[in-house]
Amino acid sequence: MSHTAHIPSHRKPRQSASKTALRAGVAGGVLSTIAVAGAAGPAQAEPVTQTLEMPTITAGLSTTVAASAQATQQVALDLETQAHEDAAAAVAAKTAKKAKAEAVRKAEAERKAEAAAKAKAEAAAERASRTAERTTLSASSGSSGSTTTSASSPSYSSNATGSAASVVAFAQAQIGDAYVSGGTGPNSWDCSGLVQAAFRTVGVDLPRVSQSQSTFGTQVSLDSLQPGDILYWGGAGSAYHVGIYVGGGQFVGAQNSSTGVVQKSLDYDPPSGAVRVL
Repeated sequence: MSHTAHIPSHRKPRQSASKTALRAGVAGGVLSTIAVAGAAGPAQAEPVTQTLEMPTITAGLSTTVAASAQATQQVALDLETQAHEDAAAAVAAKTAKKAKAEAVRKAEAERKAEAAAKAKAEAAAERASRTAERTTLSASSGSSGSTTTSASSPSYSSNATGSAASVVAFAQAQIGDAYVSGGTGPNSWDCSGLVQAAFRTVGVDLPRVSQSQSTFGTQVSLDSLQPGDILYWGGAGSAYHVGIYVGGGQFVGAQNSSTGVVQKSLDYDPPSGAVRVL
């Protein structure tokens, strides 16, 4: 290194006069203040024991925690309310389903009861018509004793031919059989059951009841009857009794429980009308 090289100085740089004066003034002021305080204070002043409270840094945190707890409690309350509502809805749905099933059951029971009542009423009406029929026949029997006696047996052999002859022969073959309501043979009959069975022998399938049989075929006048014609008592479509005309002014029919199946004169109980099937 050259002996003329610059060697850096380790001395602190000099402070300016203004900074030095400022520091001196500040120091002097502090010392003066201390001196004045010392002079003004009591000779034996007790040491200061006042405690300075520092700001609590957890105040905001407590507020946040409280708000969070309140929100959590509200959520729990909402969930509990929803659970109660769901349970109530489930109970209501179950109750409604049970009520619907009960209503269906009651409706079915009422329908069956109505059907039973209707069937009972129809049976009662049928019995009533039979009773009226028997009363009429009994009255007719009392007013025409000789005619009834002569007509109680098949005193006339029909001259019918073909299918009509077969129908008449079947009906006459049942004379003496018992009368039973709803009977369809072979040894007991009601009026429409006998007529139906007689026509079945020639391949004709008649309705079961007298009301329907009275409109099955062509209506004919009582003045132009032919063997095999169906006689009916009552109105066409509402007849309460039927029989088979066998010719010679006579018919065969299952009259009632007292007489059974008999052959009678038309004078015994004049029919209301007739239909021709064959």
